[in-house]
Amino acid sequence: MIGAIAIAAIALLLPAESAYSVSEKRLSFYHTHTQKTLEIAYAFGDQYIDSALDEINEFLGDFRTGDAAAIDRELLDFVYAVRQALGSTQTFEVISAYRSPATNEMLRASGDGVARNSQHLLAKAIDVRLRGTDTMQLRNAAIAMKRGGVGYYEKSDFVHLDTGRVRTW
Repeated sequence: MIGAIAIAAIALLLPAESAYSVSEKRLSFYHTHTQKTLEIAYAFGDQYIDSALDEINEFLGDFRTGDAAAIDRELLDFVYAVRQALGSTQTFEVISAYRSPATNEMLRASGDGVARNSQHLLAKAIDVRLRGTDTMQLRNAAIAMKRGGVGYYEKSDFVHLDTGRVRTW
């Protein structure tokens, strides 16, 4: 509700001719570990909605420790742009987003190929699926954007997206 109020307030501040040219950026998430959902408008044009970002930071926080961090806005825009490029309005299934140093070390010790300096530690990475979209299509759309790192985990059926340097694996 607060997000909608913020969007309306921003619209009132815009000149009348630009109010219709600015679009709402909305994302929908389902967290595979917590079974929680979040559907939220996080920006209106180039204006980010602080209260929405706070909700996203908490939702995409480390579910193991309860720690949260400020999720990179560029990451949210990357995720949004990939979904747009695929012509989808479906929900992203989140496997992992922000990771605390303790969680990252625990996962590294388990031998799952977790990077020591993972972008997840910086709140600049997310591992996702997009409902109704094959993960290979998701990967291909993300790679085509050349906006950061894109990893494809076929056996686990998810795609890693980050805002680090452009690279693929």
